[in-house]
Amino acid sequence: MSVPRRRRRLPDEVRAAAVRAVLSFSFTLVGVVVATLASYAGSWLMTPALMAMGLGVFGTMWCLLEILVSRQVAAQRMRAPNSATPMAGSRAAVQEPLAARPFPRPGQSRGPSQGPSRGQFSGTTR
Repeated sequence: MSVPRRRRRLPDEVRAAAVRAVLSFSFTLVGVVVATLASYAGSWLMTPALMAMGLGVFGTMWCLLEILVSRQVAAQRMRAPNSATPMAGSRAAVQEPLAARPFPRPGQSRGPSQGPSRGQFSGTTR
């Protein structure tokens, strides 16, 4: 039986853009309700409510575009080469973090794929 994958957390700028979009959409809906009730009552409040609703629609579309752009920027940042995070770079070049690898001790045999690299102690003395 397979374990369902946990969804990754959205980056902070994407979550902030999503919150702004939800707030803008909710204020637009409040403007629609106020404009509808003001039109039924024949009140002077209908004109400002319609103007606020139009601005709210524009603001909501702006926020939705901001979500799309910030998601693309965050995705590019995660795939960026020469990044300091272990999740960055191409998927084939991702290595396990340095903290997860034990420090090689002298005399310890290393696997064939883990030869000594630059700056590491190889376990032999000259």
